[in-house]
Amino acid sequence: MFIRCCFLMIIAFGGTNARLQAQLHWIPVDSVYGPLPGSVHIFQTNSSLNGRPFRAFYLTADIDDRKLAFNTDTGRSTLRSYYEKKRQPLVLVNGGFFDSRNFRNLSVVIRNGRLLSYNITSLKSLQSDYYYYPTRSAIGINGKRHTDVAWLFTDTTRRWPYAFQQKPIVARGKEPYPYLAHLNTLDNWKPWRMRTAIGGGPVLVHNGGVYITNQEEQIFLGGQLELDARTAVGYTKDNRLIILVIEGQHAGLAEGASLKESAFIMHSLSCIEALNLDGGGNSYLLVNGKETIKSSNPTGAGPVGSYFVIERKK
Repeated sequence: MFIRCCFLMIIAFGGTNARLQAQLHWIPVDSVYGPLPGSVHIFQTNSSLNGRPFRAFYLTADIDDRKLAFNTDTGRSTLRSYYEKKRQPLVLVNGGFFDSRNFRNLSVVIRNGRLLSYNITSLKSLQSDYYYYPTRSAIGINGKRHTDVAWLFTDTTRRWPYAFQQKPIVARGKEPYPYLAHLNTLDNWKPWRMRTAIGGGPVLVHNGGVYITNQEEQIFLGGQLELDARTAVGYTKDNRLIILVIEGQHAGLAEGASLKESAFIMHSLSCIEALNLDGGGNSYLLVNGKETIKSSNPTGAGPVGSYFVIERKK
């Protein structure tokens, strides 16, 4: 049996000199989740992570495989319900952030070149009358199957998001509904013409290195080391999609992972760019309708606001 080993080292990162080491043994489990196309593979690990019980899966899929369709969708159902109602897709994973009171999505969703959901555009300061204008991240695939991660500012009057490729923009102002001009930036941007995209944040890997932007994206402020269930997605230099799900708190079986640990795992899996999606009780992955990690919700996986989908083309 082929076992992939990833040796992780986190050192002098994020203002700390602590050294965290872990060796993850990834075991192929295609036979458990098959039948799978030859361009799709899934791996599991039960290795300990920095001395803690740990359980995770990652799936890899060839984005250039024309027999696969990469899609997104919005809704307000569980992944299990979506799977049963929507032609039983090959791969189904939770998407970005949403308001659980009304299932309004707070992260970009693009399907067939159409913006279904927009990024949150402003956050009210608690200390002043100002609003912060975050540029939150998303991963997209265009019509030529080129993949990209960028920080986005969305405008409901525009068809395409504004994409910043090198770093997120940090801006503030007094307008609750800003336009691009309110960002007051000279940074280069371009229309982000993606056919498929799912947003979340923060970025975990950028330009081939670990680069976590939770402060700039105004997500999980101060929470890089908090342990939780995680969902992350990225891509490799040879255009393979990587989906990682990490199981959350289950006594003696798993304790989740931090953003920092998730970033180093995605980097160890050869991602050149990657980002975090919604986590906690919403982290969930179905492959051929079969469960991978167990939801950290006591009542099981609940409804989510968006989905990332891989389907077999008929």
